Amino acid sequence: MNQLSPLESELLAQASAATGRIEIDNLTIRLGEGRQAFDAVQEVSLSIAPGEFVCVLGPSGCGKSTLLGALAGHWRPSQGAIRVDGDPVAGPHPDRGLVFQQHTLFPWKKVLDNVAFGLKMKGIQRQERRDSARELLDLVGLAGFEDRYPIQLSGGMQQRVEIARVLINQPRVMLMDEPFGALDAQTRLKMQELLLEVWARVKTTVVFITHDIDEALFLADRILVMSPRPGRIIEELRLDFARPRHPDLVTSPEFMRLKRHCLQLLHPQARIVPLERLSPLGPQAAAHANHNV
Repeated sequence: MNQLSPLESELLAQASAATGRIEIDNLTIRLGEGRQAFDAVQEVSLSIAPGEFVCVLGPSGCGKSTLLGALAGHWRPSQGAIRVDGDPVAGPHPDRGLVFQQHTLFPWKKVLDNVAFGLKMKGIQRQERRDSARELLDLVGLAGFEDRYPIQLSGGMQQRVEIARVLINQPRVMLMDEPFGALDAQTRLKMQELLLEVWARVKTTVVFITHDIDEALFLADRILVMSPRPGRIIEELRLDFARPRHPDLVTSPEFMRLKRHCLQLLHPQARIVPLERLSPLGPQAAAHANHNV
């Protein structure tokens, strides 16, 4: 995967043109009717640069998926505005690709036709769309699986197909709602590494929802931490870890320091005791113990 394919070059050229800037101004999303109504997201303002990888971290039920749904155009703001490259978000659009925790592949279509489906809806000729689909399947490590059906793939492979299906539309923004949450720990780490490898090649803007601190720290350029409902941004963390990221990052002292800080933000009432105080073997053993928190 050293040489860029024509489709990858096109995606990278699009990113280089500084597309995918997100601006959210004083956003509130109110759900429900009458006495049952509540603010799921409240007075959120933020800006995301083109090509940036941002993780939104928060506890379950804090409104982070609602925020992502608003970015996708599925929820209308009760207050405030959302813009992508200066244009108001008025509804769903292929320029904002969405990846869910559970794949949405068509079970009756083979992998190649699942990936090519978006181009088919645009009227692209069969050979051209299938060639583009093959390029993306190679990019996500699934060359040779074009003729399989989704049910014949593992969960991680299904999510690779889902990512390829989103990327074929050349989105300015990729919205990911806990896409690896249903995977086992080993597969999840492999998918995180794959996602970072793909993102490094196409550089689309990514907004990634998670409640997993390790995942957010491993993936992001910047983490936005949300409060319990009503969801607000309570802190922004910029990460200076070198790229490409490697699995041994999660045992580094700075990673552990930031992880403990995030734990304190998400659980402010908890008394988090530094593990080096509890370990008779000192900080090195504590780092390994922290990895399992």
